[in-house]
Amino acid sequence: MPTPVQQPSSNGFDIQHYLGIVRRRHLHFLLAMFLGWVVVWTASWVLPPRYKSSTLILVEQPTMPRDYVLPNIADNLQERLQSISEQILSRSRLLHIIEELNLYADDRIRRSPDEIVGEMRKDIQIELVRSADNRINAFNVYYTARDPRTAQQVTSKLTNLFINENLEVRQRESEGNTRFLENQLESVRQNLEAQEEKIRQYKAQHIGELPSQLNSNLQILTGLQSQLQAESDALNTTRQQRVYLETLVNQYRTLQGPSKSGGPSDGMGLTALNEQLDKLKAQLRDLSSMYSDKYPEVRRVKDEIAKTEAQRNELLADLKSQAGKSQPDSAAPASAYDSKDPSLLPQLQSQLQANQIEIRNREQAIASLTARINEYQGRLNQEPIREQQLADLTRGYEQTRASYDDLLKKKNDSAMATSMELLQQGERFRILDPPSLPVKPSFPNRLKFCAIGLAVGLALGAGVVWTAEMLDDRLYSEQEIRKLLPVSVISELPVIADPAEEQAFHRKYWIGLATTAAVFVVILAGSAVSYLKG
Repeated sequence: MPTPVQQPSSNGFDIQHYLGIVRRRHLHFLLAMFLGWVVVWTASWVLPPRYKSSTLILVEQPTMPRDYVLPNIADNLQERLQSISEQILSRSRLLHIIEELNLYADDRIRRSPDEIVGEMRKDIQIELVRSADNRINAFNVYYTARDPRTAQQVTSKLTNLFINENLEVRQRESEGNTRFLENQLESVRQNLEAQEEKIRQYKAQHIGELPSQLNSNLQILTGLQSQLQAESDALNTTRQQRVYLETLVNQYRTLQGPSKSGGPSDGMGLTALNEQLDKLKAQLRDLSSMYSDKYPEVRRVKDEIAKTEAQRNELLADLKSQAGKSQPDSAAPASAYDSKDPSLLPQLQSQLQANQIEIRNREQAIASLTARINEYQGRLNQEPIREQQLADLTRGYEQTRASYDDLLKKKNDSAMATSMELLQQGERFRILDPPSLPVKPSFPNRLKFCAIGLAVGLALGAGVVWTAEMLDDRLYSEQEIRKLLPVSVISELPVIADPAEEQAFHRKYWIGLATTAAVFVVILAGSAVSYLKG
């Protein structure tokens, strides 16, 4: 019994099966692949070409150092570029460019202006260029058109719009910020003037009671108290002099009179001087218990005691001289005294009157000084109240003043920044690469289309081969026959070669090689043409 032939595993990769498919279907695959590639490659030459012009715009930093002049506009360049782009890509701006350069002439006949503007926005592309630290230091502007010179012209127009719009936007924002600060400064200035007027009126109403006048009020009050003390001392001295003058007047009147009753009058004057002297000595004892002998008040009391004792001694001497005379007629000494100096009594009376006037004047001066002392004492008593009221007024004033100074500084800085923008010394855009004149179209990329066509052809060829194999119900290998038989194969008949079939096989083989070579040559040639002319 012959040994059964072993069948290959159905789970493994049957390379013979796939080689058989290649032998049978290679022409189908090549023709389908070539057809797919030809269609895509032809489309790359049929589609209208579009040219892309580009320019590089550099973002130049301000020439003036930031330590000298601080810009008064936002530093977010990306937001500003977005705002500028929206203004440039607005409907009115783009329609103006379309009409000026006669863009989309064919499409404008059958399409609305909004559709044309939307199409132009699709053709415009803006690309930001960032540095290593993620800062925007430049940006590219692209425009795609069917004509290279048109693309260059539109790119140049857009570039000028970006540069001019950036200058206008910066100047407009800078001037707007400066005007805003000026308006705020004027409002704060008016508020400050109103508060200053309130403080001025308050100070005018309470002049002399303000906290700033505390030291001067204390000095004036001290001076007035010193003057009051001096006037009081002078008044006491004047009153003592009045007692002395009254005593002398009474004495001379007694000597000049006919009666001999002058003793009691002299005794009354002497008694007054003794009482005054006792008061002064008692006052001296009180002062000596508290102060030294060099204290001014102690020295003044001692001087008054010496003057009073001198007056007392003089009066005692006069009384003794009168008592020692033994004349029976007392009129003789009086007449003798009067004969020596008859004008002495009127002089004493005149001095007494002047003394009384001086006493009244000093009493009035003391009353005036007392009133002024009370006035300044009242001012000092009112000072804490005025200090609190003035603090309430000046608290808001100081805050407003600080706000005014801060706004004034900001306004001056903003005005300087605005001047810098007007002189175009701030951040600005500068063309680094002028708009290019494209030589090759950016669309379609014919070399890329060749690759796409090759991929499409391969997919199409694979699909055709798979479809042909699925529709073909013939058997081409022993394995396929074994799968259909219900029993194992005992023996096999060898293949009987036919010269005609061999010739047909060789002819088909060479035709396949020639077709393969032709297809790949044509694809390579088409790719070379696309690379060189696309």
